[in-house]
Amino acid sequence: MDIKIGFSDSPRELVITSTESRELMSTKIAAALNNSKGVLELEDDKGSRYLVRNERIAYVEIGSATTRQVGFAGA
Repeated sequence: MDIKIGFSDSPRELVITSTESRELMSTKIAAALNNSKGVLELEDDKGSRYLVRNERIAYVEIGSATTRQVGFAGA
């Protein structure tokens, strides 16, 4: 699942691919957005950790948890 974070003072976005459940990520992100003085900590599927200051988050887009098929497997 892809998580896209936009920042209030930057035109760039942070895109993280995670294997965590959608519900867990939604809960973690909602808690971070309710506390503007904290830090949101996320880990991607390769084990890299990201620390984001909550007060700088402009928006968060949580992608679908379904995997996309490549090629003609779905045809």
